[in-house]
Amino acid sequence: MHRTSFPISTLLVHPRRSWLVAMVVAIFGVLIIGGLGQAERTPDSTDQLPDGADSTTVLELADELPETRGSAAVVLFSADEPLGQATLARLGGIFAGLLPPGAPLNGPPGLSVSEDGTAAFGVVPVIVEGATEIAEVVKQLRSDVRAELPVGVTAQVTGPAAIQADLAAVFDGADVRLLLATASVVALLLLITYRSPLLWLIPLTVVGLGDQVATVLATRTLAAFGVPWDESTVGILSVLVFGAGTDYALLLISRYRDELKSFESRYDAMAKALRGTTEAVVASSSTVFLGLLTLLFSVIPSTRGLGLACAVGVLVAAVFVLTLLPALLVLFGRWIFWPLTPRVGQEPLVEGRSLWRRIGEAVAVRPRTFVVATLLLLALLASGVTQIKSGLSESDQFLEKPEAIAAAERLAQSFPAGSADPAIVLTRADPGAVAAQAAKVDGVISAAVSLTTPDLAQIDVVLEAAPGTDSAQTAIDGLRDALSAYDQTYVGGTAALELDAERAADRDRWIIIPLILVLVLLALMLLLRSVVAPLVLVGTVVATFFASLGLAWVLFVTVFGFERLDVGVPLLAFLFGVALGVDYNIFLVSRAAEESRGRGSNEGMLRGLTATGGVITSAGILLAAVFAVLGVLPLVVLAQLGAVICIGVLLDTLVVRTVLVPAIALTLGERFWWPRRVA
Repeated sequence: MHRTSFPISTLLVHPRRSWLVAMVVAIFGVLIIGGLGQAERTPDSTDQLPDGADSTTVLELADELPETRGSAAVVLFSADEPLGQATLARLGGIFAGLLPPGAPLNGPPGLSVSEDGTAAFGVVPVIVEGATEIAEVVKQLRSDVRAELPVGVTAQVTGPAAIQADLAAVFDGADVRLLLATASVVALLLLITYRSPLLWLIPLTVVGLGDQVATVLATRTLAAFGVPWDESTVGILSVLVFGAGTDYALLLISRYRDELKSFESRYDAMAKALRGTTEAVVASSSTVFLGLLTLLFSVIPSTRGLGLACAVGVLVAAVFVLTLLPALLVLFGRWIFWPLTPRVGQEPLVEGRSLWRRIGEAVAVRPRTFVVATLLLLALLASGVTQIKSGLSESDQFLEKPEAIAAAERLAQSFPAGSADPAIVLTRADPGAVAAQAAKVDGVISAAVSLTTPDLAQIDVVLEAAPGTDSAQTAIDGLRDALSAYDQTYVGGTAALELDAERAADRDRWIIIPLILVLVLLALMLLLRSVVAPLVLVGTVVATFFASLGLAWVLFVTVFGFERLDVGVPLLAFLFGVALGVDYNIFLVSRAAEESRGRGSNEGMLRGLTATGGVITSAGILLAAVFAVLGVLPLVVLAQLGAVICIGVLLDTLVVRTVLVPAIALTLGERFWWPRRVA
């Protein structure tokens, strides 16, 4: 077959230039990884707290109280029978040995004993700062307290410091575990998809290198702009880069293999494939990029960091797939597809009678029926949304219950639920008057001044209810109302943190979700030069999101035993679901628009579905599996987020993109593209 030139595309794929492109991009990536390196940062206690909230202000002001630097651990001794006086005296001596030098005892002999006598606890100040240092102190406390326990007595360590340490243990090595799990899943699915012993190595290498470059550039960008990030940011970034990057690679390789059936020269085949794929990849990555940047409007610092980091990651993934991948593929030649090597003269995908063509033709017979049926199915699945209860307490955050949570539950059996973790009031007003007023609030057991300076006082308020319960949140609201007359008085502590986080999540949803929809819609209108098609595409991904959230909630309650949904999951699931769902819309409709020229919009849609159905399904299954990998970490929030996105991607791939969008397009005909004319 004669050579055909595609000037823009052949800049990257040329007999004398491809090796140079591959070397330049690869060396550039290695220099960034080795030369710059990932930025390091010590997490701050306010990273995941909403800006300007009372609970955030309490943590910020606590630095003015030197005695409160660091955190606190609660040592709990418990037994099946009441603890005798001799045993309590011995436990008091053990507890005294745990206190840092100069730390005051919590009343003689330093322990508070329950009414039934089966439990006693004391508070140990943890005077270090930083997650690693606190975790080391808690580890040593747990070792020391169990060294010489009396027979029949159990010792556990809980409290804010212990919970923080157990949470840090979850993320210990999390980046490596997530990266290995993600890469393994991608490698396995690529091997199954291509059925080639070698081909899968090329996209995996390209995306893997892109992931490392994205991590460096993202953390450096965050550090340069002073945007915080936490332990989960890099892990989610890797999942997104592997997912999106592999999707883009699948699209390019599928088109390239198809073009090899029409071009003798692999360089011409890649130039044609790259020209046909670049628009879809640029449109997709640009839309995802804009969607992710909307997280910068969040009031939670770590959410802003996640949005900016992932936005950088998506751009890096697209650049590597559109530059390094095509250069490497043409260097290796056709044999890289062995044993399914494409030959000139073979029937291209778009001309075949594949499963996707047969589905499209079945939909074309009664498109309105398929529109109604799929919408009813999505509505049925979405009905579960009305039953959702949100707001995870600390005890519900872990898939596997750590010691800190088990100890807190045992503590609540013998003491008022808020004893070990009281609400904290910081005030610059008269502390005695503030404490007296706080003690009168419903749901408050006691309020006592614990620390004072000339300008600031801390009041510990013990609540009847445990943090994370509705009763605790009601008590916090009551405290804030009762103390609102006192200037510069703020209510914090765990219960207040959870309440403020829930309200911040509500605020973010009301502001960011509409912004995401507007930006994605405008981006699609510009990229597709259409009005109707973008409205249809955005509408379908929104319907998919609600269906996936509803189905996920049913599974959470009936299969996994989750009683509540984390407050941050709906926003992140919506963002990733809409942004990534639009990807598959763009892959389909961009090819449909190309195939409609000279054939009509309906035939173009059927040919577009025929050409992209297989690759979109493969990409969707791979992306769903990649997000499911978030469940390797024993945190409920990540398991829930991964499950919602996994379900959403599968619904989007197997139902919406295969049936609903083609059915709507076939029903509307040329009006689907209005005002653009594609035929």
